[in-house]
Amino acid sequence: MNKISVAVLTFNEENNIGACLESVKWADEIILVDEKSSDKTVNIAKKYTQNIFLVDHDPMFHKNKQQALEKCTGDWILQIDADEVVTPALANEIKEICHAASASGYQIPRKNRIFGKYMEHTGWYPDYQMRLFKNGQGHYPCKTVHELIEISGEVGTLKKDLLHHHYNSMSQFLVRLDKYTTNDVQYLLKKGEKIVWSDAIKFPADEFFRRFFLWEGYKDGLHGLVLSLLQAFNRLVVFAKLWEKQNFWEYGDKNFLTEVTNETKKVRKDWNHWLMVSEKNLLLKTLRKFKNRLPL
Repeated sequence: MNKISVAVLTFNEENNIGACLESVKWADEIILVDEKSSDKTVNIAKKYTQNIFLVDHDPMFHKNKQQALEKCTGDWILQIDADEVVTPALANEIKEICHAASASGYQIPRKNRIFGKYMEHTGWYPDYQMRLFKNGQGHYPCKTVHELIEISGEVGTLKKDLLHHHYNSMSQFLVRLDKYTTNDVQYLLKKGEKIVWSDAIKFPADEFFRRFFLWEGYKDGLHGLVLSLLQAFNRLVVFAKLWEKQNFWEYGDKNFLTEVTNETKKVRKDWNHWLMVSEKNLLLKTLRKFKNRLPL
């Protein structure tokens, strides 16, 4: 029988860690790396495992996630975050696959609960995450805050969802936005990213169109609209922080209003394009449903 290890990184997660570890107590081993939490995270975790290791907090938290992976002794490793829960259905699928696996790693569909709603679109579902892999065949590159585990070998996909209790409040969203955008900027600067003034319009507009139209955020209703706008704001903040790193260079003369108007015309054109595409897709889906109901 193959042994399964669970790797978890925590930092002040007293409100989540209990449910998280309760959902994986079936595992052969739980490895928890804690970034010296100041709340009750460690005390709660001790009810589930004695394999607890304290490390210094690192904004590039994947470095400490990698430490947790390296401490696992199981044949297979399941990496989860403290605000995630493994359902009984997913647990059974993991056990089955680990005892008869053909691939080196498996991505898992993640269902995100944001502002009290499980998202179905807007780029938040199925939100595949590479989390299950053979020990020694997966690692974090530790370059960006949004990266996934890289696998050496064939990759498969599980069917059951991993539940993620993501953003519970606007305050939480904004706190994480500041952290995530700072890490994004550091990564972009290392790549030599250059910006022009029009990116202040282009970055957020492209993100909104991608989430609300391409990823059908409109099907998530008000949640989809607000989250699309918030993710667009995220891209504006990235632009502003890059601009800050470049000493807030000045731009604009008597023709600046005309330039901005021309740029917004491009945005309006994109809006009309995506609106037309979305309406066409909705019409086609409606026609298909109607056709399928017709008697042969």
